[in-house]
Amino acid sequence: MNYCDWSNLRWSLAVDSHRFCPTFPVSRMAWSMVIVFNPAAGNRRVYRLWRVLDILTANGVRCEVARTNGAGDARELAASAAAAGAGLVVAAGGDGTIAEVASGLLGTRTRLGVIPLGTANVLAQEYALPFAPRAVAAALAFGRTRPLWPGLAEAANGAQRLFVQMLGVGFDAQVVHHVSPRLKRVLGRGAYVIETACTLAGYDFLPVRLRLDGAETEAASAIVSKGRLYGGPYLLAPEAEPGQPGFSVVLFERFGARAALCYGAALPLGRLAGMAGVRRVRACRVEFLGNHAMAAQTDGDTAGAAPRLIVDAPMPLDLVVG
Repeated sequence: MNYCDWSNLRWSLAVDSHRFCPTFPVSRMAWSMVIVFNPAAGNRRVYRLWRVLDILTANGVRCEVARTNGAGDARELAASAAAAGAGLVVAAGGDGTIAEVASGLLGTRTRLGVIPLGTANVLAQEYALPFAPRAVAAALAFGRTRPLWPGLAEAANGAQRLFVQMLGVGFDAQVVHHVSPRLKRVLGRGAYVIETACTLAGYDFLPVRLRLDGAETEAASAIVSKGRLYGGPYLLAPEAEPGQPGFSVVLFERFGARAALCYGAALPLGRLAGMAGVRRVRACRVEFLGNHAMAAQTDGDTAGAAPRLIVDAPMPLDLVVG
Protein backbone atom coordinates (compact mmCIF):
# COMPACT_ATOMS: atom_id res chain seq x y z
CA MET A 1 0.00 0.00 0.00
CA ASN A 2 1.27 3.47 -0.84
CA TYR A 3 0.19 5.54 2.15
CA CYS A 4 1.23 8.83 0.55
CA ASP A 5 -0.51 8.50 -2.82
CA TRP A 6 -3.76 10.43 -2.55
CA SER A 7 -4.82 9.45 -6.08
CA ASN A 8 -4.96 5.81 -4.93
CA LEU A 9 -6.30 6.44 -1.44
CA ARG A 10 -7.40 3.24 0.34
CA TRP A 11 -8.28 2.78 3.97
CA SER A 12 -6.55 0.02 5.91
CA LEU A 13 -9.78 -1.15 7.49
CA ALA A 14 -11.55 -4.50 7.67
CA VAL A 15 -14.17 -3.28 5.20
CA ASP A 16 -14.18 -3.19 1.40
CA SER A 17 -12.94 -0.02 -0.30
CA HIS A 18 -16.29 1.37 -1.42
CA ARG A 19 -17.69 1.31 2.14
CA PHE A 20 -15.69 4.49 2.70
CA CYS A 21 -16.79 7.80 1.26
CA PRO A 22 -15.67 11.27 2.40
CA THR A 23 -19.32 12.21 2.92
CA PHE A 24 -20.72 8.88 4.15
CA PRO A 25 -24.03 9.16 6.05
CA VAL A 26 -22.86 8.75 9.64
CA SER A 27 -26.44 9.01 10.90
CA ARG A 28 -27.26 5.62 9.32
CA MET A 29 -24.49 3.78 11.12
CA ALA A 30 -23.84 2.75 14.69
CA TRP A 31 -20.10 2.17 14.83
CA SER A 32 -18.51 1.90 18.26
CA MET A 33 -15.74 4.28 17.18
CA VAL A 34 -15.92 6.99 14.51
CA ILE A 35 -12.73 8.78 13.49
CA VAL A 36 -13.22 12.28 12.07
CA PHE A 37 -10.18 12.99 9.92
CA ASN A 38 -8.93 16.35 8.66
CA PRO A 39 -6.89 15.74 5.45
CA ALA A 40 -5.26 19.18 5.82
CA ALA A 41 -2.85 17.49 8.23
CA GLY A 42 -0.68 16.52 5.25
CA ASN A 43 0.66 13.19 4.00
CA ARG A 44 3.50 12.78 6.47
CA ARG A 45 1.21 13.10 9.48
CA VAL A 46 -1.51 11.01 7.86
CA TYR A 47 0.86 8.04 7.95
CA ARG A 48 0.39 8.12 11.74
CA LEU A 49 -3.36 7.74 11.22
CA TRP A 50 -2.87 4.73 8.92
CA ARG A 51 -0.70 3.04 11.50
CA VAL A 52 -3.27 3.64 14.27
CA LEU A 53 -6.04 2.22 12.05
CA ASP A 54 -3.94 -0.85 11.20
CA ILE A 55 -3.33 -1.57 14.89
CA LEU A 56 -6.96 -1.00 15.92
CA THR A 57 -8.47 -3.22 13.24
CA ALA A 58 -5.81 -5.91 13.72
CA ASN A 59 -6.99 -6.11 17.33
CA GLY A 60 -10.67 -6.31 16.47
CA VAL A 61 -11.69 -2.73 17.24
CA ARG A 62 -14.66 -1.75 15.08
CA CYS A 63 -14.29 1.74 13.61
CA GLU A 64 -15.25 3.92 10.67
CA VAL A 65 -13.54 6.99 9.24
CA ALA A 66 -15.22 10.22 8.10
CA ARG A 67 -13.16 12.75 6.18
CA THR A 68 -13.87 16.47 6.43
CA ASN A 69 -14.08 18.63 3.31
CA GLY A 70 -14.21 22.06 4.90
CA ALA A 71 -14.86 24.18 7.97
CA GLY A 72 -17.77 22.96 10.06
CA ASP A 73 -17.74 19.40 8.67
CA ALA A 74 -16.06 17.93 11.74
CA ARG A 75 -18.77 19.31 14.01
CA GLU A 76 -21.58 17.92 11.85
CA LEU A 77 -19.92 14.52 11.46
CA ALA A 78 -19.31 14.26 15.20
CA ALA A 79 -22.89 15.25 16.05
CA SER A 80 -24.27 12.71 13.56
CA ALA A 81 -22.04 9.95 14.93
CA ALA A 82 -23.13 10.69 18.50
CA ALA A 83 -26.79 10.68 17.46
CA ALA A 84 -26.23 7.30 15.76
CA GLY A 85 -24.96 5.81 19.01
CA ALA A 86 -21.17 5.97 18.62
CA GLY A 87 -19.56 5.54 22.01
CA LEU A 88 -16.36 7.29 20.97
CA VAL A 89 -15.68 9.94 18.33
CA VAL A 90 -12.00 10.56 17.60
CA ALA A 91 -10.63 13.82 16.21
CA ALA A 92 -7.72 13.06 13.87
CA GLY A 93 -6.13 16.43 13.25
CA GLY A 94 -4.95 19.50 15.12
CA ASP A 95 -6.46 21.56 17.91
CA GLY A 96 -8.95 23.24 15.56
CA THR A 97 -10.31 19.86 14.46
CA ILE A 98 -10.53 18.75 18.09
CA ALA A 99 -12.54 21.88 18.94
CA GLU A 100 -14.97 21.24 16.07
CA VAL A 101 -15.49 17.61 17.08
CA ALA A 102 -15.91 18.65 20.72
CA SER A 103 -18.56 21.16 19.65
CA GLY A 104 -20.51 18.38 17.93
CA LEU A 105 -20.32 16.17 21.03
CA LEU A 106 -21.28 18.79 23.60
CA GLY A 107 -24.36 17.70 25.53
CA THR A 108 -24.04 14.03 24.53
CA ARG A 109 -22.65 11.01 26.39
CA THR A 110 -20.18 10.23 23.60
CA ARG A 111 -16.52 10.33 24.59
CA LEU A 112 -13.93 12.39 22.72
CA GLY A 113 -10.70 10.79 21.49
CA VAL A 114 -7.68 12.36 19.80
CA ILE A 115 -5.16 11.24 17.20
CA PRO A 116 -2.80 14.26 17.19
CA LEU A 117 -1.95 15.25 13.61
CA GLY A 118 -1.69 19.04 13.92
CA THR A 119 1.15 21.54 13.90
CA ALA A 120 1.34 22.30 17.63
CA ASN A 121 -1.00 19.68 19.16
CA VAL A 122 -1.34 21.79 22.30
CA LEU A 123 -4.27 19.90 23.81
CA ALA A 124 -2.52 16.55 23.31
CA GLN A 125 0.51 17.88 25.16
CA GLU A 126 -1.68 19.49 27.82
CA TYR A 127 -3.16 16.09 28.69
CA ALA A 128 0.06 14.14 27.98
CA LEU A 129 -1.70 12.15 25.26
CA PRO A 130 0.43 9.64 23.33
CA PHE A 131 1.79 10.34 19.83
CA ALA A 132 3.29 6.98 18.86
CA PRO A 133 0.72 4.99 16.80
CA ARG A 134 0.73 1.88 18.99
CA ALA A 135 0.31 3.96 22.16
CA VAL A 136 -2.48 6.04 20.54
CA ALA A 137 -4.35 2.87 19.53
CA ALA A 138 -3.95 1.40 23.01
CA ALA A 139 -5.25 4.58 24.64
CA LEU A 140 -8.33 4.71 22.39
CA ALA A 141 -9.06 1.02 22.97
CA PHE A 142 -8.60 1.24 26.74
CA GLY A 143 -10.83 4.31 27.02
CA ARG A 144 -9.86 5.84 30.38
CA THR A 145 -11.10 9.44 30.48
CA ARG A 146 -10.45 12.79 32.12
CA PRO A 147 -12.76 15.81 32.04
CA LEU A 148 -12.21 18.57 29.47
CA TRP A 149 -14.24 21.73 30.07
CA PRO A 150 -14.28 23.89 26.91
CA GLY A 151 -14.95 27.59 26.63
CA LEU A 152 -17.64 29.30 24.55
CA ALA A 153 -17.04 32.58 22.73
CA GLU A 154 -20.10 34.59 21.72
CA ALA A 155 -19.88 37.15 18.92
CA ALA A 156 -21.78 40.43 18.80
CA ASN A 157 -24.37 38.80 16.50
CA GLY A 158 -24.96 35.95 18.99
CA ALA A 159 -23.01 33.29 17.06
CA GLN A 160 -21.05 30.96 19.35
CA ARG A 161 -17.71 29.23 18.88
CA LEU A 162 -16.31 26.54 21.17
CA PHE A 163 -12.61 26.33 22.02
CA VAL A 164 -10.74 23.67 23.95
CA GLN A 165 -7.42 25.35 24.76
CA MET A 166 -7.38 29.12 24.33
CA LEU A 167 -8.66 32.23 22.57
CA GLY A 168 -6.37 35.13 21.72
CA VAL A 169 -7.11 38.74 20.79
CA GLY A 170 -4.38 41.10 19.64
CA PHE A 171 -0.96 40.42 18.19
CA ASP A 172 -0.95 36.61 18.34
CA ALA A 173 -4.35 36.50 16.62
CA GLN A 174 -3.05 38.82 13.90
CA VAL A 175 -0.18 36.39 13.25
CA VAL A 176 -2.58 33.43 13.06
CA HIS A 177 -4.80 35.30 10.59
CA HIS A 178 -1.91 35.89 8.19
CA VAL A 179 0.24 32.76 8.48
CA SER A 180 0.40 30.77 5.25
CA PRO A 181 -1.26 27.32 5.50
CA ARG A 182 1.20 26.00 2.94
CA LEU A 183 4.17 27.32 4.91
CA LYS A 184 2.68 25.87 8.11
CA ARG A 185 2.52 22.40 6.53
CA VAL A 186 6.16 22.65 5.47
CA LEU A 187 7.75 24.39 8.47
CA GLY A 188 5.32 23.61 11.30
CA ARG A 189 5.73 26.04 14.18
CA GLY A 190 8.52 27.76 12.25
CA ALA A 191 5.87 29.32 10.00
CA TYR A 192 4.57 31.31 12.97
CA VAL A 193 8.06 32.62 13.72
CA ILE A 194 8.39 33.91 10.17
CA GLU A 195 4.91 35.45 10.19
CA THR A 196 5.59 37.09 13.56
CA ALA A 197 8.57 38.92 12.07
CA CYS A 198 6.48 40.02 9.09
CA THR A 199 3.51 41.16 11.19
CA LEU A 200 5.59 43.20 13.65
CA ALA A 201 6.46 45.80 11.03
CA GLY A 202 2.90 46.95 10.42
CA TYR A 203 0.97 46.10 13.61
CA ASP A 204 -0.50 49.08 15.51
CA PHE A 205 -0.72 47.52 19.01
CA LEU A 206 -4.06 49.10 19.86
CA PRO A 207 -5.24 48.45 23.43
CA VAL A 208 -7.46 45.45 24.10
CA ARG A 209 -10.13 46.43 26.64
CA LEU A 210 -11.69 43.72 28.81
CA ARG A 211 -14.01 43.19 31.75
CA LEU A 212 -12.99 40.23 33.92
CA ASP A 213 -15.75 39.20 36.32
CA GLY A 214 -16.87 42.82 36.39
CA ALA A 215 -13.43 44.46 36.72
CA GLU A 216 -12.29 46.49 33.70
CA THR A 217 -8.71 46.40 32.45
CA GLU A 218 -6.70 46.71 29.23
CA ALA A 219 -3.58 45.26 27.64
CA ALA A 220 -1.64 45.14 24.38
CA SER A 221 -2.84 41.55 23.81
CA ALA A 222 -4.87 39.02 25.77
CA ILE A 223 -5.07 35.22 25.76
CA VAL A 224 -8.01 33.57 27.49
CA SER A 225 -6.72 30.11 28.32
CA LYS A 226 -8.35 26.90 29.52
CA GLY A 227 -5.01 25.10 29.64
CA ARG A 228 -1.49 25.68 30.89
CA LEU A 229 0.28 25.45 27.53
CA TYR A 230 0.52 27.58 24.41
CA GLY A 231 1.98 27.00 20.94
CA GLY A 232 3.00 23.42 21.76
CA PRO A 233 4.77 22.39 24.98
CA TYR A 234 5.38 25.97 26.16
CA LEU A 235 4.11 27.08 29.58
CA LEU A 236 1.76 30.06 29.56
CA ALA A 237 -0.58 29.75 32.57
CA PRO A 238 0.70 27.30 35.20
CA GLU A 239 -2.40 27.71 37.37
CA ALA A 240 -4.88 26.77 34.60
CA GLU A 241 -7.09 23.70 35.07
CA PRO A 242 -8.57 22.54 31.72
CA GLY A 243 -10.97 20.09 33.36
CA GLN A 244 -12.54 22.73 35.62
CA PRO A 245 -14.73 25.78 34.96
CA GLY A 246 -13.05 29.16 34.67
CA PHE A 247 -10.21 30.69 32.67
CA SER A 248 -6.70 31.98 33.13
CA VAL A 249 -6.60 35.34 31.33
CA VAL A 250 -3.05 36.25 30.36
CA LEU A 251 -2.60 40.00 29.82
CA PHE A 252 0.44 41.31 27.93
CA GLU A 253 0.62 44.83 29.32
CA ARG A 254 3.59 46.27 27.44
CA PHE A 255 2.99 47.74 24.00
CA GLY A 256 5.17 47.79 20.91
CA ALA A 257 7.29 45.57 18.72
CA ARG A 258 10.17 45.32 21.20
CA ALA A 259 7.88 44.03 23.95
CA ALA A 260 6.28 41.52 21.57
CA LEU A 261 9.73 40.22 20.59
CA CYS A 262 10.68 39.83 24.24
CA TYR A 263 7.47 37.91 24.97
CA GLY A 264 8.07 35.67 21.97
CA ALA A 265 11.66 34.94 23.01
CA ALA A 266 10.64 34.17 26.60
CA LEU A 267 7.98 31.61 25.61
CA PRO A 268 10.24 28.72 24.41
CA LEU A 269 12.62 29.41 27.29
CA GLY A 270 9.85 28.76 29.81
CA ARG A 271 10.08 32.28 31.26
CA LEU A 272 6.95 33.92 29.88
CA ALA A 273 4.61 33.09 32.78
CA GLY A 274 6.77 34.98 35.30
CA MET A 275 7.94 37.79 33.02
CA ALA A 276 7.52 41.46 33.90
CA GLY A 277 4.63 42.94 31.94
CA VAL A 278 2.71 39.64 31.89
CA ARG A 279 -0.26 39.49 34.28
CA ARG A 280 -2.48 36.44 34.84
CA VAL A 281 -6.01 36.72 36.21
CA ARG A 282 -8.48 33.93 36.98
CA ALA A 283 -12.00 34.73 35.72
CA CYS A 284 -15.25 32.96 34.90
CA ARG A 285 -16.72 35.65 32.66
CA VAL A 286 -14.62 37.56 30.12
CA GLU A 287 -16.09 40.48 28.14
CA PHE A 288 -14.31 42.31 25.34
CA LEU A 289 -15.25 45.99 25.27
CA GLY A 290 -15.26 47.75 21.92
CA ASN A 291 -12.61 45.50 20.35
CA HIS A 292 -14.87 43.87 17.80
CA ALA A 293 -12.75 44.97 14.82
CA MET A 294 -9.67 43.23 16.26
CA ALA A 295 -8.63 39.78 15.06
CA ALA A 296 -9.26 36.73 17.24
CA GLN A 297 -7.93 33.18 17.12
CA THR A 298 -9.14 30.03 18.85
CA ASP A 299 -6.98 26.94 19.25
CA GLY A 300 -4.56 28.22 16.63
CA ASP A 301 -7.21 28.85 13.94
CA THR A 302 -8.62 32.14 12.73
CA ALA A 303 -11.84 33.07 14.55
CA GLY A 304 -12.94 36.31 12.90
CA ALA A 305 -13.15 39.35 15.15
CA ALA A 306 -12.90 39.59 18.93
CA PRO A 307 -15.96 38.09 20.64
CA ARG A 308 -18.35 39.98 22.86
CA LEU A 309 -18.30 37.44 25.68
CA ILE A 310 -16.50 34.28 26.82
CA VAL A 311 -18.01 31.84 29.31
CA ASP A 312 -17.64 28.15 30.09
CA ALA A 313 -19.50 25.55 28.06
CA PRO A 314 -22.55 24.21 29.95
CA MET A 315 -20.77 20.96 30.85
CA PRO A 316 -17.44 19.15 30.43
CA LEU A 317 -16.61 16.41 27.93
CA ASP A 318 -15.02 13.04 28.65
CA LEU A 319 -11.61 13.08 26.92
CA VAL A 320 -10.01 9.67 26.37
CA VAL A 321 -6.48 9.72 27.73
CA GLY A 322 -5.64 5.99 27.82
